[in-house]
Amino acid sequence: QVQLVESGGGLVQAGGSLRLSCAASGRTFSNYAMAWFRQAPGKERECVAVITGSGGYAYYPDSVKGRFTISRNNANNTVYLQMNSLKPEDTAVYFCATSRLFRTGKDGYDYWGQGAQVTVAS
Repeated sequence: QVQLVESGGGLVQAGGSLRLSCAASGRTFSNYAMAWFRQAPGKERECVAVITGSGGYAYYPDSVKGRFTISRNNANNTVYLQMNSLKPEDTAVYFCATSRLFRTGKDGYDYWGQGAQVTVAS
């Protein structure tokens, strides 16, 4: 059984930083791309970062490029999302997800974490 467990969400002032972690179990972690998505109330779930199984390549949309960094530690089956210069519009529930293929859309991700709330106060 694949499990993804996020941690590290919370409340932060605009301009601040947070780091999310996602601990994975139940599959050979390094064989799978990992991604972070977010969903704000009334909005579609959107991808904010994807990383290859080896960690050698990452994708970011323009909305977070230069502020967010995804990384992974295959030795302890954990993926991270470092979020800097946070803005109120970054407020959302953040989910990690895993896929056999490197994808930037939510289709094709077969396992998801439970989500972590990130709130950025202005």
